[in-house]
Amino acid sequence: MKNIRSSITTLCLLAMVTLGIASCKVEDPFLERDVAPVLVDIVGAPFGAPIASEPTVTYAATATKLTLSARLLELDKTNILDHTKGIDSIPVPNLAIRITLRSGAALGEVTSNADGLVTIDKTWAELGIAAPKAGSLIKISWTGNHKGIAFTRFSQIAAN
Repeated sequence: MKNIRSSITTLCLLAMVTLGIASCKVEDPFLERDVAPVLVDIVGAPFGAPIASEPTVTYAATATKLTLSARLLELDKTNILDHTKGIDSIPVPNLAIRITLRSGAALGEVTSNADGLVTIDKTWAELGIAAPKAGSLIKISWTGNHKGIAFTRFSQIAAN
């Protein structure tokens, strides 16, 4: 009888400890996360790039002008549960975007047009590469603020 009572007590304690550990929510100590209010779709990146971590747009190393473009879209999830309608992508007009190199050097600030498109023209030299060759890579940041939430989208430019 004493062994049974001891086994039951041990099992109950083990179950409480297991439930206590399983119910803990672990917070990320390094990042506070807000859902980005805007989808920044990098124009010229391969298909699927809007969900990729760093879309890459390729330009010829001999190109004299590089046009950096992105579409800014807000996702309307009103009909997310209706499979006949789904999520709608709405262009975000008049949104200021700051485009920088990852080193912090500013490339410019542009405002989205009525279609949510931002565009800036640069040369390889303005991007920090005087003599580009195949494999040259430039890392870009697209930063803005929409509905009080700051966001940043990373992308890359590659020479071929």
